[in-house]
Amino acid sequence: MNIGDVANRTDLPPKTIRYYEDIGLIKPQRDANGYRSFQDADIHKLAFIGRSRALGFTIDDCRNLLALWDDKDRASGDVRAIAKQHLAQIENKIADLQSIHDTLSTLVTKCAGDDRPDCPILETLETLPR
Repeated sequence: MNIGDVANRTDLPPKTIRYYEDIGLIKPQRDANGYRSFQDADIHKLAFIGRSRALGFTIDDCRNLLALWDDKDRASGDVRAIAKQHLAQIENKIADLQSIHDTLSTLVTKCAGDDRPDCPILETLETLPR
């Protein structure tokens, strides 16, 4: 199967599939003419990676999850640990976004939004620590 067929079946752009090959996540066979020849196993791996990336897992996480997926003697606790760590990162991002939302919401409420030049939004942005 060629890269266009695989792209259609996995909903991944060909460029992404080539990238995953370049970094060693997949290793399609090569025909005599040098073209990639994808097997069903490659499609399953690419779909797995695509779903993992859609959930926000990093490339390294995907690499580790793929290794665990391939290892039939794996411990589910190893998989859970990766997912749990990723979940904690997501929860931290949500907390950060909620804090940003609350601050910005307060600033928007404080700003009169009229023709006067004073603006609590700009004043706060000027004085907020980085």
